[in-house]
Amino acid sequence: MTHTTNNGRALVLFSGGQDSTTCLAWALHHFSHVETIGFHYGQRHAIELEMRPHLLAKIRHLQSEWNGRLGEDHMIDLGLISQLSHTAMTEDIAIQMQANGLPNTFVPGRNLMFMLTAATLAYRRNLSVLVGGMCETDFSGYPDCRDDSMKALQVAINLGLDTRMRLETPLMWIDKAGTWNLAEKLGGEALVNLIREDTHTCYLGQRGQLHEWGYGCGTCPACELRAKGYLAYRGQKK
Repeated sequence: MTHTTNNGRALVLFSGGQDSTTCLAWALHHFSHVETIGFHYGQRHAIELEMRPHLLAKIRHLQSEWNGRLGEDHMIDLGLISQLSHTAMTEDIAIQMQANGLPNTFVPGRNLMFMLTAATLAYRRNLSVLVGGMCETDFSGYPDCRDDSMKALQVAINLGLDTRMRLETPLMWIDKAGTWNLAEKLGGEALVNLIREDTHTCYLGQRGQLHEWGYGCGTCPACELRAKGYLAYRGQKK
């Protein structure tokens, strides 16, 4: 993919999953300096945090330009989230729908807190763009993944910090097949294979079996969505 970088400085919300890894590649394609931020919030699938440093090291070697653009990684403890929430993402309980129509994998306020924390760090680090993997096309009904939520948050951040930060969500309007396709456009088969083998998405934190689409239990909503998207992506290539 032809590089179209500008002189912007970006901070990517990087969990170690498929979406955030694709977003990191997107940011490295578009901006001259990119830093990453991750959060420990007592998540049940904390294996993703163990994958982050390995992913970052490998991403540096995918393209020489990326190595020069990829800056510091920041890990923030947001354990407060698990103290405030009772969800299947933070406790060993079955994944199911709730009376309010949302799955109990929804962690109230999580993405809002992530973005606000990232904005605070970006302010100190002189980074003007925040990049997140929120998506309205293939999502579980999480209200804090919606485009309107991100746009409203951008306004609030800029009013509260007296800045002109921009929130970028490159996956907002594409499905999971499109996310795999974007990864290929950005980094070729090397990035696709890296995402398959080294990222983590499974809500249950399982990495025992490598499926065609990656590691995971294969039955939780995150695994099902990732697998369905990968099969559709491969089908488009035939």
